[in-house]
Parts: sequence; C-alpha cells; structure tokens
Amino acid sequence: MLVELSIENLGIIESVRLTFDKGFTAFTGETGAGKTMLVEAINLVVGQRADVSVIRDGAEEARVEARFVTQGSDGEVETILCRVLHREGRSRAYINDRMATVASLAEVGEALVDIHGQHAHQRLLSAATQRESLDQFGNVDTSQLRSAREAVTHIDANLAALGGDEKSRVREIDLLQFQCDEIESSNLQGPLEDRELSLEEDALTDVVRHQEALQRVVALLSDDGGAVDNLGQAVSAMAPISSLPSIVERLSSVLAETDDLARMVRDAAEGSENNPERLEEIRLRRQSLRDLMRKYGDSLADVAEFGAEARQRLDELTGYAERVAQLENERKKAMSALLACQKQVGNARRTAAPALATAVQKRLRQLALPHATVHVSVGDVDTDPAGESVVFMLAANPGSAAQPIAKVASGGELARVMLALRLVLTGDPATMVFDEVDAGIGGEAAVAVAGALRELGNGHQVIAVTHLAQVAASAHEQVAISKSVKGGKTFGSARRVAADDRANEIARMLSGGVADESALAHARELLVTLTSPTKRPKR
Repeated sequence: MLVELSIENLGIIESVRLTFDKGFTAFTGETGAGKTMLVEAINLVVGQRADVSVIRDGAEEARVEARFVTQGSDGEVETILCRVLHREGRSRAYINDRMATVASLAEVGEALVDIHGQHAHQRLLSAATQRESLDQFGNVDTSQLRSAREAVTHIDANLAALGGDEKSRVREIDLLQFQCDEIESSNLQGPLEDRELSLEEDALTDVVRHQEALQRVVALLSDDGGAVDNLGQAVSAMAPISSLPSIVERLSSVLAETDDLARMVRDAAEGSENNPERLEEIRLRRQSLRDLMRKYGDSLADVAEFGAEARQRLDELTGYAERVAQLENERKKAMSALLACQKQVGNARRTAAPALATAVQKRLRQLALPHATVHVSVGDVDTDPAGESVVFMLAANPGSAAQPIAKVASGGELARVMLALRLVLTGDPATMVFDEVDAGIGGEAAVAVAGALRELGNGHQVIAVTHLAQVAASAHEQVAISKSVKGGKTFGSARRVAADDRANEIARMLSGGVADESALAHARELLVTLTSPTKRPKR
C-alpha cells in the first residue's frame, strides 16, 4: 500500500508530505484547492504521461516521491518511486533511488496502484476492458489461446515468405539461381583468400624488381671496366713492387672476394623465378573476388553467408509445392488446436458471464440503482467461438431493455458501474485511487457510493477525491486540502484531519464553508451513521 507521498512544486502545491494508513482515505477541500493535484502526483509517480504545465509557477522542476510497502514471501517489501519534471521538458524517473525509464516506472506502478478517474470510467466502455474484466472475474486462462494464435500467425508468415504469385516466385528463383551459381562457381577458398593472394602478388611483383637490381649489380661487378676488372689491373700494377707485399696480398684478397661475390649475385639473378603468368592469374582472381564483394558483402565471409542464405531460399522456392503442403498440414493442425482453445475460452467466458452480471447487478442495486438490470453478452458461439465480443448491457430503469452501457449509462451511472465492478473483482492492486467517482450523484446514491467505498476500503487501501460530505464521513481517514494566498502567490496545503476534528471539516462541506451548529450536528450524525467499528480495517 501507499504509506507516504511527497510533493514539491506541483500546481499550487509548493511542498506537501502525507502519510497514509490502510482503509479508505477521503481527499476533501474547496474547489481549486488542489485535491485533484494529489491524484495527479500519484499518476506521475506511477509513470503516467507528464505535462510540464503542472510545474508550479516560478519553479524549474516538480518532484513527486511515493513509498509503498507490500507483503512479499519474506515479509514486507518497500518500494520507493520518484518522478521529476523539468520545465524544459526533461523527465527523470527513479526506482529505489536508482535511475529508471518512465516505462519501467509505469510497469512497477501498475502492480501497486489502480487509478480511476473520469477517463478510467470511459475505458470501461471499451470492449477490451469489458472482456478483461470478465476474464478476471471468471479466472479465464487465455495463455493457451494466445499461444495457439501465435502458432497460426507464424505458419501464415512462413507461407507468405515462400513467395507470392507464380510470376513473382519464378522471377525470384531466376535471380537466386544466378546469385548462387556466381558465388558457388567462384569456389571461394575461405574468408582469407583475398589477403593470401595479395601477399603472393606482392612477392611475385618483387621478383621482377629484384631481378633488375641483381642484373645491374652483376654488370657493375663483372662487365668490362667493372669492379673485378679494375681490381685485377690494380693487382697487376702492384706486382713489380716487392717492398709492399701486404698491400699486394690485400688487393689479391679483395679481388678474389669480389669475383666470388659477382658469381653469387649472378646465381641469385639467374635463380629468381619470374612467373608473369601466375602474377596475371592472381590479379584476375582478385578482381573476381572484388566483384563478388561489391555485389554480396563487404568481405568474403559476407559473400559466403549471402550465398548460403540464397541457396536456402532457392531450395525453399524450388521445393515450393512440398513446403506448401507441409506448412498447410501444420496449419491445419494449428487451426484445429486454435479452435479447441477458442471453444475452451469461449465456454469459460459464457459460463462466467451470468455470474458476473448477477454480482455487478447486486452491487448496483446497493448503489442506489434499485431497478438496475445487468447482462453480460458474449459473442455467438458459431461466429465468435472464443467469445471475444464481450458487451456489458444495462437497464437502469424498470421497463427498459438492456443496452450497451456505452449507449445508456450517464456519467454517474457509469461511475457506479465501475465501482460495482471493482467491488466484484477482488484481484486488483492493494491500492486504488478514485477521482470524481461520485460525480453527478447525490442523496441516496451518494450514501450508497460512500458505503461501497468504505466496504472496498476494508480489503484494500482506497483513496478518493470527493466533494460529498456523505463520502467523506464514510472514510476511515480524511485529508483536508486547502489553499491560501501569501505575498500575491497561492499555496496549496494538505493535512490529515484528526478524529476529533472530522465533524468540523464535514460540517464545512455541508454548509459551504461555515461550520454552524446545525451543520456540526448533521456532520456528527453522518459520522455515526456511515461508520461502524466493525467495518474498520485491521491495523
């Protein structure tokens, strides 16, 4: 349940912090005091749509925090939700002081709070909401039906993916056949083939360049006038000079070394394999690989993957008749399973519908609609086997034929139908918030709604914005919202009303703001009449 709510700079509220107990709490106060803004704060903190116009004038951001306590398997679990709106449009959300998305906030909040305002009453008019209510009441399990529908949808998608008309299929087969032939005939040698060929191409290109350099060296060393020739002449010139044997010896050694080096370079030049045919073959192969990558992927791995997928698709299309027969057989079985699930769900809905109608009707008659007749219509078994078409029918007055509530229910009646439904459906979140549930009613109907809210509060935490004294008097707790003007600015405030002050607050509601003796007497009477210790929730 909601145990604490903190609001800063929201509407006319500068700062408010409230604590809550179990049971039914009524928000009361004069028009414009900010009652609905408290509901707006709860809306924000559970992830509803935000409008920066609700930020207080002069403030840059509004902040709402709420602390919830729920019962878990290991005891009480505390959850703190926070929402911050910035005037520039940025919205931030936090769950237990950790940053979160607004969607996550809404997901957590949906399990904690059920908020009902005039827009929620209108949701009751939708077929989906009425169907969900029937399923909840009758504990109708629709999971197998959803799975069966998904299975049929999947098979239909596979059938559609096989190809449309015959001409389209033939065109796709021709294209795929060409692509497969081109890729498969290329006989790819792996994802690194192009890189390996590039290295070999560089090596072969270097051979030609190396041969030219070696042949030049041979010429410089061995040709006439080359190094060997010049060294030989130097040795001959030193031969008569016997007084310098060391120089003659060194010259002779250099000559022999140079001559040997010349032979080595010549052998290297003659031994280098110049293979222009292989070089051209590599260049053509690499161009072919580049063409494939230009068409089918950024790398040879991508090309291979594309080819595998194209082959798979081609096999599917060429085996079209066989695959269609297989899928149609699967679809026949899936449709049979779907029909069985539809019948099962439809039967459960049709069984639950009268009981739901009776339960809601009983509640409505307790809510000052003594002649109300309710019927829950479920789609025809032949045309709607799953009973997807669920319509709540209402005849509010004697002699009237039951018609869809969308056509016959007034705002007050619709609010009471919604409240009756909430009294009947016990699986709602522990905390329920009602805004203007008593709109358009008064007198006996107001007393009936007040009693219903108090009864609902015996098993749930109920928070309701009300302008009716009867509803306020039936609450277990009351929060009074007021406004004041200071320094030309309006400030909204909220306080829990002490038990001995409840009569004064309710008297003000009865008398339009002046708690005179007659109003006080009436207020005390309401408090005694509409409350009973036996109805108070356990604390």
